[in-house]
Amino acid sequence: MADRQQHVFITGGGSGIGLACARYFLDQGGAVTLFGRSPDRLATAQSALNRAGQVHVAAGDASKEADVARAVAAANDTQPLTGVIANAGVGGASPLLETQAKEWQHIMDVNLNGTFHSFKHGGQVLAANGGGTLCAVSSIAGLKSHRFMAAYCASKAAIDMLVRTAADELGSAGIRVNSVCPGLVETEISAGLHENDGMRADYLKCMPLQMIGQPSDIAAAIGFLASDAARWITGVSLPVDGGHHLRRGPDLTAMTP
Repeated sequence: MADRQQHVFITGGGSGIGLACARYFLDQGGAVTLFGRSPDRLATAQSALNRAGQVHVAAGDASKEADVARAVAAANDTQPLTGVIANAGVGGASPLLETQAKEWQHIMDVNLNGTFHSFKHGGQVLAANGGGTLCAVSSIAGLKSHRFMAAYCASKAAIDMLVRTAADELGSAGIRVNSVCPGLVETEISAGLHENDGMRADYLKCMPLQMIGQPSDIAAAIGFLASDAARWITGVSLPVDGGHHLRRGPDLTAMTP
C-alpha cells in the first residue's frame, strides 16, 4: 500500500476511539470516511477535523448490513478504500441470570454483527482494490472475564475469533486482519467506569502501567497495524491496556443493583 494514499472507513467514527483514528490517519496524509448513526454527530466531527476534501461522512447503523454495504460502496466510489476499522460498539451490564434477551441481542447485533458486516463488505472492496487492512476494536473484556458483563464479553471474544478466521481466509487476497483490545479508555461509552472512583481505582490496581488510556493510544496501535511496518502481521488481537491483560478482570460489583 506504500504507493496508495490511505482511505480508511471507520464505523463509530463520530466520537471517541473512532474520531481519534480519523485524526491519526489524517495526520498521516490519508483520507477517512466516518460512519455512524447520528448525522448531527458526524457533521460535528467533520467540522472539528477541518480537513476539506479528506473527511467524508455516511450515516447508518452498523448492525444493519444494508446500511454498511451502501456506505462502504459509496466511500470506495469516492476514493478507493485501503482499510476498514470496525469500531462501532455498545456496552451493557447486568447479572447473567437477569440479562434480557433483547439486551443480549442488541449487544451482539452492534458489536459482533456490525464487525461482520464491516469485514464482509469492506473485505470485498479491499480484495477488488488489490488488498488492504481490516481492524476491529475488541476489548480487554474479550480476554478477561468481567462479572455482570457476559453479553459484552462474549461479543468481544467472538470478534477476536472472527479476526483470526478472517485473517486465515483473506490473506491470499492481500488483506491483513487484526484487532486491538483496549483496556479502560476515557470515552463516552466508558464514562460509568472511569468516573466511578471505586471502579477506576480497581482498574488501576489491575494495570502494571497505572494510568487510564486515551483514545489516541488506541488510534496509534490501529495505525501501526494498518501500516506497512506491520506488513507481516495478521490474525493478531493486540492488548492496548497498560498491561491489564496480565492480571485479573475488574470488580464491577458497584454497577449492579
